[in-house]
Amino acid sequence: MKVIAINGGPRKKWNTATLLEKALEGAASQGAETELIHLYDLDYKGCTSCFCCKLKGGASYGTCAMKDGLTPILEKIARADALILGSPIYFGTVTGEMRSCMERLLFQYLAYTRPPSSVFDRKISTAFIYTMNVSEEIMNEYHYPVHFGMNENYLTRIFGKSETLCSFETLQFEDYDKVVFNYFDPEERKERHRTVFPVDCEKAFELGVRLASHD
Repeated sequence: MKVIAINGGPRKKWNTATLLEKALEGAASQGAETELIHLYDLDYKGCTSCFCCKLKGGASYGTCAMKDGLTPILEKIARADALILGSPIYFGTVTGEMRSCMERLLFQYLAYTRPPSSVFDRKISTAFIYTMNVSEEIMNEYHYPVHFGMNENYLTRIFGKSETLCSFETLQFEDYDKVVFNYFDPEERKERHRTVFPVDCEKAFELGVRLASHD
């Protein structure tokens, strides 16, 4: 089994990347081969509406025809047995890099049927891990779950079973004294990172176990 994780955040050793690494550790504990890919290392664009993936009898039907840094990643995902996406939340939704990746990943498999269907040739388990500065209460107040639900819906529609993991009130800076900041008490946030974030890491590990155990 091959499990791929996609980091949609710019930092390779911070909250999102750490949770993705823990999820892959969980998958590896079940014997899975794993790989972590950082989108900010790649040079690519979002969907350009060329519709080559929709042309009847077209050479690229069901496959994104664009050729750039994301192309080999989409090819790897096509062969994977499970997929984990991860992104910090910027202004209520995923990063621009993750959004562009999702456009390319999902649209190639979406068939314009009634109801819409998938041309992906099998079912795989997927998950989305979100990290955010806000609390769970603020997340709900600002309607973030609308975006999360849409992502889970499309992942389910295209690939099959999907699940979501959220990590709240994450640590943004190593040294809050260097930035203009009075949104909350940095010491309280550091304590939460020390006590609560490890619990989120455990949840991510368990998520990886579930994905690698899926039959």
